Amino acid sequence: MADRVDGWVAGLFEIARAEGQLEAVEDDLFRFARALEGSDELRSVLTDEAVPASRRLGVVTDLLGNRASRLSAALVSAVVAAGRARELPAIAEGLVKKAAEARSRVAAEVRSAVPLDEDQRTRLAAALGRATGRAVDVKVVIDPEVLGGVVAQVGDTVIDGSVRARLDELRERIGGRG
Repeated sequence: MADRVDGWVAGLFEIARAEGQLEAVEDDLFRFARALEGSDELRSVLTDEAVPASRRLGVVTDLLGNRASRLSAALVSAVVAAGRARELPAIAEGLVKKAAEARSRVAAEVRSAVPLDEDQRTRLAAALGRATGRAVDVKVVIDPEVLGGVVAQVGDTVIDGSVRARLDELRERIGGRG
């Protein structure tokens, strides 16, 4: 399966780069893959071969509509039409990683309870860059379970600056003294 995912990553990367839309496609696929991972119903519809292809493609069109570039919608549709929706999260992750590498950067997945504005993303990328010693591209996932703060993953390194982690640490300290 890894070879198949790598093939899709390479193909989508080359198409997006040739069209001058690599960053937009990368962002759109990342967001779509996270939506797919977060919704059992969406995953079920897009991965069920018994659901007619026209219906699965209609769902993609409805979801992406004007929220993604036309190229992104076409590429997601191609993956779904080929029966590879199940691999879409891995394909998106591979595309993000390959695009970051092409820019001599590393991708960081950041989980936050609220959307981050461009200034916050820039400052966060700089802080993660200092922490990792590498230039960082930030991809934000909205995750209400974070409560506040952020949890960043850069490769195998996880930096947990969430309120939840601070509360857990406080509980541990208080429990250790009692």
